[in-house]
Amino acid sequence: MDEKNFTVPSSQGEKLSQEQLDAILRFDTCAIANAIECFGIRLRNEGFTRPGLHCMTGEEGRILGYAATFRVRSAEPPMTGLRFGDRTDWWGEIEQLPRPRIAVLESRNGDIMTGACVGEVHAAILKAFGCCGVITDGVVRDLPGLKKLGLPVFATAAAVSHSYMHVVDFGAPVEIMGLEVQPGQLLYADRHGVLAIPDEIAAEIPLVAEHLLREEQAVLDVCQSPDFSPEKLLAALRKTSNAPDRDRTGGA
Repeated sequence: MDEKNFTVPSSQGEKLSQEQLDAILRFDTCAIANAIECFGIRLRNEGFTRPGLHCMTGEEGRILGYAATFRVRSAEPPMTGLRFGDRTDWWGEIEQLPRPRIAVLESRNGDIMTGACVGEVHAAILKAFGCCGVITDGVVRDLPGLKKLGLPVFATAAAVSHSYMHVVDFGAPVEIMGLEVQPGQLLYADRHGVLAIPDEIAAEIPLVAEHLLREEQAVLDVCQSPDFSPEKLLAALRKTSNAPDRDRTGGA
């Protein structure tokens, strides 16, 4: 089951049904990343965030949805207005995106992380507009309120004040911890980080992930067996999609 066995389906760009989304949610981001690799449509070191994001509302947070992108700033006052509430122009635009949505906020503060990008009120507004979670490379606040909302929020840290938090623009490509995100892109986030899922293979991924997990479990069973032997391990590994090279196993 190597990469050449998979082809990109012709249904590129079609959005998934709730049933298809639920099928992906059965697996964690690690399993989905492994499945994406099997299609060979992008490099294995692309398509996910660098370490540093944390689910601030509970370790078990897991969200899957289409990106609603914002660029925000809190370190200095906006050119006009005072805060995020003064920008309502994105309200109509966000409704053009498919549901469920994930609010993706790129902080434009540079290394200055004095003000929170999201708090309880802002999160409640985003949830009302169909967002099932929030991802930001900035900081957030009102953690008890965010947990009460039941809205998973991924960020780098917590802060006390919102400072001069305001929306710079909406609907532009953003970058979060090394991951470039396009508006409407399908994202999956859990305790491991954020993963971009290509639309053109999204519907096929759960079946591949299930197969890979069965292969992994066979190897785990051998490793945990009281009858373990290197020979049995090698035999199990050779049945997987990442079978070891004969030259690296001494020709065994």
